[in-house]
Amino acid sequence: MTKTSARNMFIVATVVVSAVFLYLTYLSHMAFPAKTHPENITAQVAHGKEVWERHACIDCHTLLGEGAYYAPELGNVITRRGEEFVRTVLETAAVQGWGTTRKMPQFDLSKQDIDDLVEFFKWMNQVDTNNWPPNKEG
Repeated sequence: MTKTSARNMFIVATVVVSAVFLYLTYLSHMAFPAKTHPENITAQVAHGKEVWERHACIDCHTLLGEGAYYAPELGNVITRRGEEFVRTVLETAAVQGWGTTRKMPQFDLSKQDIDDLVEFFKWMNQVDTNNWPPNKEG
């Protein structure tokens, strides 16, 4: 193989791989609305996300596999534990903290904050992540 043919092969391969990468990126972006359902983002969901960010919940919890691993994954918590359990944890933690060994801090969440966090978790629960993170409990 000559130097020229090696250079040409490199250039062609780079162009082909770049084109494939850009096409796959395009397909991924086109699939986002069907997977995330942005039409279901209400003011409550948006406020729930603000509460999540204001209290830095990601410092302990993961959301869709991203975040710290100190506390449970919350991206699919509605499916795993149910809305009433989540609401009870948030209401209890708002008053006295939650847990025994790993204690969730008392955040003084209002009823509106709790309702909106639950709505945020319900929306997150509907995001199609191709079954990631896997449900370890079921």
